[in-house]
Amino acid sequence: MNEFDFYNPSDEFMRSIRLSELLPQQPPFVMIDCLTHYEKDKVVSETTIRETNIYVEHGVMQGYGLIENIAQTCAARIGYINKYILKQGIQIGYIGSLKNLTIESLPHTDDVITTEVTVQDEILGMILAKAIIRKGNQLLVNADLKIALKS
Repeated sequence: MNEFDFYNPSDEFMRSIRLSELLPQQPPFVMIDCLTHYEKDKVVSETTIRETNIYVEHGVMQGYGLIENIAQTCAARIGYINKYILKQGIQIGYIGSLKNLTIESLPHTDDVITTEVTVQDEILGMILAKAIIRKGNQLLVNADLKIALKS
């Protein structure tokens, strides 16, 4: 019997993962619905904007909610690696810096957004990454960030 390849999981498997097993955040502070894709240096999450989200005001997800969405997509990647590849517990990370942030548009209630985080470099507990958020083909947010992992 072959072992499951957690380095190359199917998108179906990714969607089936309970985020509570990967994230230090718990409801109502979870800003992503599911992971849809994983590669060593790239992860994609999907989120439906809900009126009940604490960062939605007057039917619009605010910019700081989108930044938290990016941070949690990064955290879910780290959680996936720790749980399925390294067989460790949840690890806390902190945004060390956010640069070149461009918010083109804010999503509304019931919009589905995808957040893609691509790791540029990872060394000594620091992750340099590029993040983009889209609604369909429309670019909403573009940012570069540094994440520091708590040891």
